[in-house]
Amino acid sequence: MAASEYQVTGMTCGHCEMSVREEVGEVAGVADVQVSAQTGRLVVTGDGEIDDAQILAAVEEAGYQAARV
Repeated sequence: MAASEYQVTGMTCGHCEMSVREEVGEVAGVADVQVSAQTGRLVVTGDGEIDDAQILAAVEEAGYQAARV
């Protein structure tokens, strides 16, 4: 299992977290998504190598911006 951490900006509530979790969860190879609107932290765990571009695109699709930490 490989984990990648990102900083997400713009999240303010549980609905924001749910939106990010749903979009990122659809990325191939993602096994687990932990996200916190309070800290802006997103941790993605996958079976293999996580594709940063796909994760960042999924966060953007949810309406937010992210950067790899």
